[in-house]
Amino acid sequence: MLRTPLAALLALTLAGCGGTQPDPSTPAQSAARPAAERVTTSDLIRVVRELADPRYQGRRAGTDGGRLARAYVRAQFAQIGLGHRGTSGYEQPFSFNGVADAANLIGEIKGTDPSLTRAIVLTAHYDHLGVRDGQTYHGADDNASGVAALLAIARYIKDHPLRHTTIIAALDAEEGGLNGAKAFVARPPVALEDIAININFDMVARNDRNEIYAAGTSHYPWLKPLLEDVAKQARVKLLFGHDRPADGEDDWTLQSDHGEFHKAGVPFVYFGVEDHPDYHKPTDTADKIDPLFFQNVVETLLDAVLAIDAQVEQLRPAKAS
Repeated sequence: MLRTPLAALLALTLAGCGGTQPDPSTPAQSAARPAAERVTTSDLIRVVRELADPRYQGRRAGTDGGRLARAYVRAQFAQIGLGHRGTSGYEQPFSFNGVADAANLIGEIKGTDPSLTRAIVLTAHYDHLGVRDGQTYHGADDNASGVAALLAIARYIKDHPLRHTTIIAALDAEEGGLNGAKAFVARPPVALEDIAININFDMVARNDRNEIYAAGTSHYPWLKPLLEDVAKQARVKLLFGHDRPADGEDDWTLQSDHGEFHKAGVPFVYFGVEDHPDYHKPTDTADKIDPLFFQNVVETLLDAVLAIDAQVEQLRPAKAS
């Protein structure tokens, strides 16, 4: 995640110290957690360990490690069976700041309701900081965890399609300027006005207080009752905030890929943990992740996606507030 140095400093200091109910007759009922788990810990951890492995060299955009990560995620898209638009496969190549070889990966799962013309876009960035001064920045939580969540939820949706068409986007070059999100917004696979919402996952696997934040409801208050209902059944503490610059919290509104969607007028909700002591350090490794917390978070994220799919058309104003 791209957060300000001040935000990181404050988070490290803290770490050292210490709505509307869906109609039962609608597909919203699928948001209720079944007895069996819908995502598995082993699948989540496998993806994180893979992408945080030293051979990926920190996955910096435009490097051999970044290209290796791209190939891995692309293979996962194909294994899940995601569709794609056009003739170029999943890749959306772009360049930035002298880096000529960056690419987003964009897949699609068709919705079941042809009357719903807008799509839901799920995003997570697969790049990280690379190698600096001979040290590899593995980026297990930032953001191999978000990619693992994205793939797990995509696999579930492939087997249980949403009412809306779902666009699955693994974005490159988030670190250093949200460049993959800029490329996506500049050349979206569907018109921006045809995107119902962006749901972004960035750092979702580590928190000692069993907390995950949903940021964005201050900008889009119609989302809060929906997500409050999700929070009531969550096995983690789903909190709200980090999207109000005047309240003293770090403001995450523009600090990850959802920021570019927001600037383009597309509603968003961003799910992420607060910074931990290994944020943007070589020590952000897979062994630091609590598998149970991670699985419970991803189950909660899936609940949120299903609830949004069921209710976004009724709750979202004609023009975003």
